[in-house]
Amino acid sequence: MASINATLATELGVAEWQVKAAVDLLDGGATVPFVARYRKEVTGTLDDAQLRTLEERLAYLRELEARRAAVLESIEAQGKLDAPLRARILAADTKARLEDLYLPFKVKRRTKAQAAREAGLGPLAEALLARPDQAPEAAAKGYVDAAKGVSDTDAALEGARAILIERFSEDPELVGSLRESGWQRGRMVSTVKKGKAAAGEKFSDYFEFSEPLARLPSHRILALFRGEKEEVLDLDLTDAVGDAPAKGQPSSQELRIAKTFGVRDAGRPGDAFLMDTVRKAWRTKLKPAIDTDLRARLWAVAETGAVGVFAGNLRDLLLAAPAGARPTLGLDPGFRTGVKVAVVDATGKVVATDTIYPHEPRRDWNGALITLAKLCRAHGVELVAIGNGTASRETDKLAADLIAKQPELKLTKVMVSEAGASVYSASAYASAELPDLDVSIRGAVSIARRLQDPLAELVKIEPKAIGVGQYQHDLAEGKLSRSLDAVVEDCVNGVGVDVNTASAPLLARVSGLTERVASNIVVHRDANGPFRSRAALKKVPGLGPKAYELAAGFLRIRGGTDPLDASGVHPEAYPVVRRILAATGQPIQAVIGNTGTLRGLDPKKFTDATFGLPTVTDILAELEKPGRDPRPAFRTATFQEGVEKISDLKPGMRLEGVVTNVAAFGAFVDIGVHQDGLVHISVLADRFVKDPREVVKPGDVVQVRVVEVDPGRKRIALSMRSDEAQAPRPGRREERPAPARMQAAPPPPKAGAEPGGALAEALRRAAESKQRR
Repeated sequence: MASINATLATELGVAEWQVKAAVDLLDGGATVPFVARYRKEVTGTLDDAQLRTLEERLAYLRELEARRAAVLESIEAQGKLDAPLRARILAADTKARLEDLYLPFKVKRRTKAQAAREAGLGPLAEALLARPDQAPEAAAKGYVDAAKGVSDTDAALEGARAILIERFSEDPELVGSLRESGWQRGRMVSTVKKGKAAAGEKFSDYFEFSEPLARLPSHRILALFRGEKEEVLDLDLTDAVGDAPAKGQPSSQELRIAKTFGVRDAGRPGDAFLMDTVRKAWRTKLKPAIDTDLRARLWAVAETGAVGVFAGNLRDLLLAAPAGARPTLGLDPGFRTGVKVAVVDATGKVVATDTIYPHEPRRDWNGALITLAKLCRAHGVELVAIGNGTASRETDKLAADLIAKQPELKLTKVMVSEAGASVYSASAYASAELPDLDVSIRGAVSIARRLQDPLAELVKIEPKAIGVGQYQHDLAEGKLSRSLDAVVEDCVNGVGVDVNTASAPLLARVSGLTERVASNIVVHRDANGPFRSRAALKKVPGLGPKAYELAAGFLRIRGGTDPLDASGVHPEAYPVVRRILAATGQPIQAVIGNTGTLRGLDPKKFTDATFGLPTVTDILAELEKPGRDPRPAFRTATFQEGVEKISDLKPGMRLEGVVTNVAAFGAFVDIGVHQDGLVHISVLADRFVKDPREVVKPGDVVQVRVVEVDPGRKRIALSMRSDEAQAPRPGRREERPAPARMQAAPPPPKAGAEPGGALAEALRRAAESKQRR
């Protein structure tokens, strides 16, 4: 049996010493961002993606080893652990394989087979299997014993059958083989429940559906299971050739079971009994158990895919372009309750709040404009952030009117996603951060701040509440939370944190810092003023040497006593910088940002026993652009005037929009009509697209064309293909993308069609188009 480190090394395609070094660091309390950034020599430059995979697989393999030890101990205690069985258990490389081997030895409630063995029917079962040439009734006569509960030959035969069924259904090699065959050859079949077609219309694509298990994508699996959960769909797993063989003939699975145990129908007296036993073993024990396993495997595939989509979208949203430290007016739109207004200064501090009523029922448009103009002029507002919820387009028009009538203010308006703002507003942290503000006003503050710095504001919200996933409410809480927490940690540490302006929730995401230590940093900062150096952080209660080592490189101190404290260079590597300065003969101020000087240096000359070439190369790159923000430059989208509701849309319109969410089947785009449109994966680009995130990510400003509008069902189909690609080809109807679907996934491709290039993609889309006609 290979060691865990050896297994991980093989899976990652790296040397075993690299894995051991990474495992030792992680076990020692180091975080993935710290190891990936500051321990490259130790791990042989394993990156954060490799380390995250290693961390996840390490946990799985350790759980597997713990379970293996428990299984061995249990079987040994029963006195049934022989050398061959031990070897097979030690060789088991998955939890499923281990449980297959353990199944015959599991302590379980008293079964019919156990009762039959206690009645002395074990030898009869063995005799019937070994000697099919004898008549079962004749063989059973000698085992009739009323005292043991075996009243007649039929009872004896039923007991023997129960023993054989249990034996057939607990053979680990057979179970594993049938399960894998079921996965490779099986299909998911769904049908609509009687009388549920109207109520479950959103699942209409699955009313008559069949697709191979191994090819079902994550979003379709989740849609199918949700349809079943909502009692709209009936789901069944079938073999590729069907579970209903010709009348009186065994299925392929039954034939495999029979072959495994030497059973065949040769016309002998016992053959009919044995074949019937095989049939019952498959239908009453093996198939239900294997179907459960296959469903669990489907769910694992779906969950992994959905978590990956959510994590990828969350990463893109967190790393969206920040507008920067600019005074911002936040507007949380509403009709009856008014538009909530909050002004925050360049640091995000709330300096003014108000409520205006420009819409129904008060319609105080001019009064609202006067109020907003006064606030913008008094506080030097540069940006207007408008939440994209109810009344957003009407409020956007108000902001446009303000800009037109007050050009001297030089305002820029931006529509901002308000997903999760209400969650933040009602949170304990919001109550502590903004205790004097009403819950509704806190939402306007959050909207303004998330325009200034999405990452700094969104870390205050539970990741799953941000709403950028697919079917996130169906996913296991633990797995989703671990994945999203890892994304937030990687993003925060990848960007770096200004220790003198960061909130406690943001600081708590920094490598090595707990929520308690993060709060202590804020308290120390409020009591003693801004930190002037990284070394001063050591005075914070609870921030010991280990936490300082893990966190210091990710914390930025701008305008402090040492320019290096504003960079990503770790304090432990400052001696390397001193050697670089000595070699250039220039002060730090002259070297930082001096591309010509820095690129003329040979990194190898500054390596030593502690800091190798990877670290020195990183240091030189950091000095060239110290504290560089890896996020893109800020830009805004402009919604088309006069297009404010879904009924304003017409096929053929060219519009600008913002990508709000990316799923496996396409991208959702906000075009300013209170309902996101869907750009199906087939029309995301002129080329074949396997993964939508290759083309777009949340926050992207994109140009789209309206393809299809269904106001009744609030569905908008959009396209991002060029005009040339959109034009219908001679002799063909124009191919249309699948209609946008908010709840259920889009229509599946026709069975048998796999993406395999431009021709295969064209055939797939043509098949979908034909199905819709």
